[in-house]
Amino acid sequence: MPSFTAAIALIVVALSCYAALCAASPLGSCRKCHGFGFKVKQNRRGRIVRGRPCRRCQGYGQRVRVGRHLYNVATRLHREGTR
Repeated sequence: MPSFTAAIALIVVALSCYAALCAASPLGSCRKCHGFGFKVKQNRRGRIVRGRPCRRCQGYGQRVRVGRHLYNVATRLHREGTR
């Protein structure tokens, strides 16, 4: 039984750390363009040049974290339900 309580405590600590991360930094870098906001490609000479804007983040290079998205949904639902 002690390992079960230790596992629950570890899960609670991990979730609280992720919640603190989402509160401190709600945006993370885009996983498709790695935060550049555009696709990096090479021209014919082999030089790296800027490509088209990223479709996933619309060229911003940032995305909303999953935890922050869930928080935004919950607050919006609460706000609309208490009017």
